[in-house]
Amino acid sequence: MITNEVKKKWADGGTTVGLWMSTPDFAAAEQLTTVGYDYLCLDLQHGLLDYSAVVSMLQAIRTESVPLARAPWNEPGIIGKLLDAGCMGVVIPMVNSAQEAEAAVRACRYAPQGSRSWGPARAASALGGGYHADANSQIACIPMIETRQAVDQLEQILEVEGIDAVYVGPADLSISYGLPPATDHPDSAIYQEALAKIVELSTAKSIVPGIHSTPTMTAKRIEQGFRMVTATSNLLAQVAGAKEALSQARGEGQADSDGSMY
Repeated sequence: MITNEVKKKWADGGTTVGLWMSTPDFAAAEQLTTVGYDYLCLDLQHGLLDYSAVVSMLQAIRTESVPLARAPWNEPGIIGKLLDAGCMGVVIPMVNSAQEAEAAVRACRYAPQGSRSWGPARAASALGGGYHADANSQIACIPMIETRQAVDQLEQILEVEGIDAVYVGPADLSISYGLPPATDHPDSAIYQEALAKIVELSTAKSIVPGIHSTPTMTAKRIEQGFRMVTATSNLLAQVAGAKEALSQARGEGQADSDGSMY
């Protein structure tokens, strides 16, 4: 099986910067995989993708970017199908307890480490020989930490064997602390304390802290210690690029090209 370069970079102490794919655009996936992002994550939770679109987009994504997916929910059936299609890692929403983290790991791993069912319809050929022998070590299991409950239970969650990274959904985390959905709340001490706790505790357990971000905020997140940072989405980047092109065409100077993410 081919090496998961994202996991390899994490093991070497490096940081990965990725792109979220939220629309079913096969041509964009093919071209964006050559830009230099460490991973492309196909979003089945809030993105406009269904499973058939994911399969086609995986066929378009080259090895320059590692293909990940965000599952709609912490449910073993769809997690298994995403892995069978050739995803090399799954981001799993709303993991709020050690029990839910254990369920996420089981869905990503073959026995004896988990309970994933055998049947890698596309993955076994697309990702190279030896899939059964290597899948448990090469597949990334990435639970999302996006509620106050998850932050309160973080130490127990991080004790679960088999988690490679945890991933902050900043908008849902905001809501759970009584704040409006946003990528950041620089004036909220409790929000900033939650982010610092996630980085500190996960790093202490050799688990990679990750987060949704924006292009202008990515450097700050990396400085804070996040090592899996999604800089933007294909849709936000497309809109930002179109605005910038129109602004230049009209001689209006540089447009605001940043954008928040969900």
